[in-house]
Amino acid sequence: MAFMEKPPAGKVLLDDTVPLTAAVEASQSLQSHTEYIIRVQRGISTENSWQIVRRYSDFDLLNNSLQIAGLSLPLPPKKLIGNMDREFIAERQRGLQNYLNVIMANHVLSNCELLKKFLDPNNYSANYTEIALQQVSMFFRSEPKWEVVEPLKDIGWRIRKKYFLMKIKNQPKERLVLSWADLGPDKYLTDKDFQCIIKLLPSCVHPYIYRVTFATANESSALLIRTFNEKGTLKDLIYKAKPKDPFLKKYCNPKKTQGLELQQIKTYGRQILEVLKFLHDKGFPYGHLHAANVMMDGNTCRLLDLENSLLGLPSFYRSYFTQFRKINTLESIDVHCFGHLLYEMTYGRPPDSVPVDSFPPAPSMAVVAVLESTLSCEACKNGMPTVSRLLQMPLFSDVLLTTSEKPQFKIPTKLKEALRIAKECIEKRLIEEQKQIHQHRRLTRAQSHHGSEEERKRRKILARKKSKRSAVENSEEQPVKHNSNNSAGSGASSPLTSPSSPTPPSTAEANRLTRRCKEAVFCITSTSSASSASTSSSLDNLRHRDACPAPAPGCEWCESWSLAQLYPEFPKGNFEESQNL
Repeated sequence: MAFMEKPPAGKVLLDDTVPLTAAVEASQSLQSHTEYIIRVQRGISTENSWQIVRRYSDFDLLNNSLQIAGLSLPLPPKKLIGNMDREFIAERQRGLQNYLNVIMANHVLSNCELLKKFLDPNNYSANYTEIALQQVSMFFRSEPKWEVVEPLKDIGWRIRKKYFLMKIKNQPKERLVLSWADLGPDKYLTDKDFQCIIKLLPSCVHPYIYRVTFATANESSALLIRTFNEKGTLKDLIYKAKPKDPFLKKYCNPKKTQGLELQQIKTYGRQILEVLKFLHDKGFPYGHLHAANVMMDGNTCRLLDLENSLLGLPSFYRSYFTQFRKINTLESIDVHCFGHLLYEMTYGRPPDSVPVDSFPPAPSMAVVAVLESTLSCEACKNGMPTVSRLLQMPLFSDVLLTTSEKPQFKIPTKLKEALRIAKECIEKRLIEEQKQIHQHRRLTRAQSHHGSEEERKRRKILARKKSKRSAVENSEEQPVKHNSNNSAGSGASSPLTSPSSPTPPSTAEANRLTRRCKEAVFCITSTSSASSASTSSSLDNLRHRDACPAPAPGCEWCESWSLAQLYPEFPKGNFEESQNL
């Protein structure tokens, strides 16, 4: 492949900062060894998951490769005899799960290429160092004045960005650093605008920006050359590290760390904020601030890697600020990342977790005030201050900066508009990702609450109460049904109105019903004939009710029947007692 050749169609641009999670689901014993089935998931979507099969020897190989980090990782020990026992395999499976959990909880280890290749071989099988070397060799065919001295293996944390130590042939003592990087998921500039802006970077002059010597790009990658600095970055200064050492060795578990003095914190912080304000005023997106992207030049901090946002590369702290929906602009990202950097400058180490509940003693309360405004729970929940607001805080407001270099970075109006659109697209993708994470977190909390022991007990208590209430209601309904059955058995029919609130008939209707009762053969309208009616058969009663569809006033048969329906406990056939009651 020739240098800067367009990548093949269908290339997947992954966000390497999206966390991977791994769960050892099961194990299977073969004739001579045991294999462990691991479910790996990228991000929060269960659809973006896959299975891999690993042996204990694969874990052992990974652990040996990670020893460069200087950490004591809890890999279960080897066992030569009895390693096929069922109980031993189950115990080892739990130990391997704990081993993976410890690695993925470490921010540096979880982003390293070794772990990515172990968990996701399909997307990380390529040798990016070899690819970058081939690309650089092709470049030198057209630029013969440059020459590669050696590759600087793994000095950075990015998987798809590689570094080489270089020299100019007619100046053999001068050392330079070449960086080659592939495109990232946030590359929204058109190919033409992308190449034009990359080529403008050497013209950017600012006292607190590390100068770019040469820059070129195409549709698939970019190549930049800068002067090599033996003193290294601000992170090298804090961690007492050598610039050429691998990233894991330098920063994962350093033996010596030391926070900076108060005056250094004030000066370096002011310089970094000044260059951030300059870039934001120019409309140039950054979003990649961390201590390893700040080069030390004497007592001056100079910002590195302005090309990262143009390439669409994700930020080092992206997995942190995607958790907070108020950090949704590139300026708020830079302010939040400045809080991380200030914490490292103050305490000589990164924060254990974010947000930070309480801060250790600092050289000045003014330092704590800035940290609280960028890393505290309240700040992450309510939003970040602006860069201008940080410059006005007491920690930086009284710092005097003396420099004779005048800032200069001319960006054509057309490219400024392209940068603005690209910046909006970057922020839009961030907001959408934050929304998905927020919804997933709410769903997880709800499921956790629903499955908790306390919630299960509460549901059991409610179920018992409901069962008791239903039993009481059923017991109350039984007598009513029994009485209804008795009434039906005695030949009584249900009234037309509700028994609880009988509606008397109107006057005309009452006269009509009375007249019909008097005309009937079996209707009795006088008390003298009540005794003879009492001796009539039940058949007469039924025939009378057939003639009288509703109770009629003045009819003793009708009135006794109506009372019997309203008050079934009264003795049937005894109208006078019922009337007196």
